[in-house]
Amino acid sequence: MIKILFVCHGNICRSPMAEFIMKDLVEKANLEQEIEIASAATSTEEIGNDIHYGTKGILNKYNIPFSRRGARQITKADYGYYDYLVGMDTANIRNMNQIFGGDPEKKIYKMLSFAGINRDVADPWYTGNFEETYQDVITGCKAMLQQITIDNR
Repeated sequence: MIKILFVCHGNICRSPMAEFIMKDLVEKANLEQEIEIASAATSTEEIGNDIHYGTKGILNKYNIPFSRRGARQITKADYGYYDYLVGMDTANIRNMNQIFGGDPEKKIYKMLSFAGINRDVADPWYTGNFEETYQDVITGCKAMLQQITIDNR
C-alpha cells in the first residue's frame, strides 16, 4: 500500500482539495486498494474545522466527491507512516521539516514538483482564487499518480 499525506497550512483549503482530487483519480484508475490518501495541516489554527466553502464549491463544480472532515495537524509519527508527504508551498515544506526533524528518507515533496514545476500552489484563503488553486492541484495530482504508478510497478 502506497500512503500519501497532502499538507498545507490549515488543512481546510489546498490539502483537502488535493486529498479528494487524488482519491477521485485513484478510484477512476481502480487503484483504491493500492493507494491510501489523507491530508493534514502544519498549524493548529483550523484543527477540527471542515473544508472551506470555497474548496467545497470547486470540488462540486468538477464533480469530485468529498466528505465532511475535521482539520488535523501533522505529527512526528506521520513521517514514519506515510510514503509521500506533499506540501503545497515552500513554507509548508519548511514547517514539515521542522516538525519531522528533517527528511532523512526523502519523503517530502512540493506538490507541483511532480509536474516538473518549481512553484508554490497559491493559498486561496488569501487569493480567493479557488479555480487557480484547483488547476495547480489537479496538475500536481495527475503527474504524481502517473509517477508513483510507474515507480511502483
